[in-house]
Amino acid sequence: MKARLLIVEDEDKLRRVVELQLRSAGYDVEQAPSAEAALAVAERVDLIITDLRLPGKDGLAFLKELRTRRVAAPVIVMTAYSSVETAVEAMKAGAQDFIPKPFSMDHLLTVVDKALEVRALRDENESLREQLGARYDIVTIVGRSPGMQAVLTTVQRVAATRATVLLVGESGVGKDLIARALHYHSPRRQKAFIKINCTAIPETLMESELFGYEKGAFTGANTSKPGKFEQADGGTVFLDEVGDIPLGVQVKLLRILQEREFERLGSNKTRQIDVRVVAATNVDLRKALQNGTFREDLYYRLNVMPIEILPLRERREDIPALVERFLRKFSRELGSAVDSISDAAMQSLVNYHWPGNVRQLENVIERSILLCQGTRLDASDVRLDTVVDRKQMPEGHFLPEGMTLDEYEQAIVREALRRANGNKSQAARMLGLTRNALRYRLTQMGIEA
Repeated sequence: MKARLLIVEDEDKLRRVVELQLRSAGYDVEQAPSAEAALAVAERVDLIITDLRLPGKDGLAFLKELRTRRVAAPVIVMTAYSSVETAVEAMKAGAQDFIPKPFSMDHLLTVVDKALEVRALRDENESLREQLGARYDIVTIVGRSPGMQAVLTTVQRVAATRATVLLVGESGVGKDLIARALHYHSPRRQKAFIKINCTAIPETLMESELFGYEKGAFTGANTSKPGKFEQADGGTVFLDEVGDIPLGVQVKLLRILQEREFERLGSNKTRQIDVRVVAATNVDLRKALQNGTFREDLYYRLNVMPIEILPLRERREDIPALVERFLRKFSRELGSAVDSISDAAMQSLVNYHWPGNVRQLENVIERSILLCQGTRLDASDVRLDTVVDRKQMPEGHFLPEGMTLDEYEQAIVREALRRANGNKSQAARMLGLTRNALRYRLTQMGIEA
């Protein structure tokens, strides 16, 4: 579609000449002799070109009125009284560009094309942000189980704050998804979300990657470079696998959490930073405290708002909805005719133990769709991971005769409670579970938690 432009100029001859030139360049053009007349049509155009000297409301007042009404169209200001002060004032009032009279039509067309290109990029960026926001909207996250409902409720409560959050859970449970949901439900959603995989960065590069460096700070530092925290100023930093951060870097991270300040490597200049930190770990950081590999003061700074995400095998109610979502996703992406799944296939997925959690489930659905010959996934089409550590499996039947896996698991839970005299925290430690995980199992068993 042609871009629609609005010319606001009180000189009839100039207004007509500019209109003809812009129409010949392929634009639709509207014109107005005053700011008052322009305001009536400003909301339906893509770009506004206005003089600063206008009868009645002048150009600066017109710009301020456009900003008050939140008119999206960029504004180019033209005036014969060109000066640095005038240009600065116009830019402060909302103008995108400035062109002094007299000007050539080629110059005007260049400025118009540039302004429209900037607007197109801005609109595209906004559209992408909206799509990302929709993807990480809490209502779109699969979580029917009580465990996930508790997680999503906590996200809603703390997202708007700047509180540091520590996500705890096995690999593949969806910590990245929850971290992004925290960001996109916060006032920081328009700023950067920077993910840092602490395991993937070599220890020797960790400090420079996180906090940046100055030119000459080390061999090969030919230019200065901002670090990840600086890039995320005003936004969110997601520290994935935070337990792998070296002790030396932990000190600087603690300072950012406490004082909101740091120095680049090779610099004495203290920089202020405003970031929200979300950390994640799949290990028990309390053991790292005991081993001396993680600072106690940093742990308590990160653990302001802990959120535990249960493994998939402990929230099986979520599996059918996740399967349906992945089925739609990969059928569309792979151009497959598969559009449904049989009850037997779904039951095999629900019964599987999922050591790799949601990430593994996603991979299994993609693999099964790729290999499926029909339009429906049957049990024979589901390609589950069957590799087992046979060294740990006893000879013969490894379940008590006549018992199912669920019955055997419930018997173990009951025995742990008996040995702990009903103390659920002690029973959870015996079973290698968190207290919340045990409470969830007790609820599933119909035992008052």
